[in-house]
Amino acid sequence: MNLRAVLLLVVALSLSSAAQVQKKRSTPPAKPAESDTTIYRNATFGFHYPIPYGWVDRTKEMQEGNDSSRGEVLLAIFERPPQAAGDTINSAVVIATERVTAYPGLKKAEDYLGPLAELTTSKGFKPDGDLSELEIGSQRMVRADFSKALNDKLTMHQATLVLLSKGQIVSFTFIADSLDAVNDLIDGLSFSSPKPKAK
Repeated sequence: MNLRAVLLLVVALSLSSAAQVQKKRSTPPAKPAESDTTIYRNATFGFHYPIPYGWVDRTKEMQEGNDSSRGEVLLAIFERPPQAAGDTINSAVVIATERVTAYPGLKKAEDYLGPLAELTTSKGFKPDGDLSELEIGSQRMVRADFSKALNDKLTMHQATLVLLSKGQIVSFTFIADSLDAVNDLIDGLSFSSPKPKAK
């Protein structure tokens, strides 16, 4: 499965569950102790991401059919199971890789945003503002934001951060019901500082 197919699947899963209605819980689940938090760690690209309490991990399901020579889903987590009904956007975080060689002429992260924007707008999303650069830890990344109004009360927001590293395009896609919620999800992403070499 290539990154384009992954993004289409994530958007479809987040949209389909938002169109259904779910009964509200009368009491929220208890928050775990800090030591109970599950953290996804990726040594290859040097980042980690905490999986929010109560979220479901669908990485294995989305990896099925992956052609690892072209790309790979590293992490795919959702606020609730994608098949579960809901009256809100099913927030999600999907981290995937693709080989730079799949995009002839791609030399920098910004070059990937053209194909990304084309794919995302083909699904009814509109660009939200200009492309921007940001640094997380020591990593320079580019960011593209999109949104799609589902009705007069519900808008899906998506931000994708792109990093080029080790001959790979690493995309970090965050979906939520507001820009603030997307930014909160992005805040969980951390890059480890390289360890000093022993002398």
